[in-house]
Amino acid sequence: MLIGLPAILGPDLLYTLRAMGHGDEIALVDGNYPAQDHARRLVRADGHGVLVLLEAILRVLPLDRSTPHAILRASAGNDPAQSDPIHRQIESCCQQFAPGFSVKPLDGDALYPRIRAAHTIVATSEAALFANVILRKGVIVALAG
Repeated sequence: MLIGLPAILGPDLLYTLRAMGHGDEIALVDGNYPAQDHARRLVRADGHGVLVLLEAILRVLPLDRSTPHAILRASAGNDPAQSDPIHRQIESCCQQFAPGFSVKPLDGDALYPRIRAAHTIVATSEAALFANVILRKGVIVALAG
């Protein structure tokens, strides 16, 4: 255990978050997503849902301010005009823990290749369908002094 870090962030996930560079993306995927087959790097988060992991990661990961959309999510039925309760919960979580960043819904044609190209895929046990989120890492600006 470490002070100040959410306990759900285990060694493999902490290593991944630290190893990622500016512009790298991490995808949190639901339990139905074929993560093993699609991942360049895979971190398993069995027994945990997307929201609890999203909150924990947003507490420690700087998001990319140099892009219009550092947070992307799946859409109900792969239609960006549609959302399910899980999508509204994802947006609420991001609003709370990443103020100033909007969540962009994507259709499947845009989302799935991006998940496959992600630095790491985190496979959750999330039961909600289309509960996939991509976060783009930014930088920590050093303070002068």
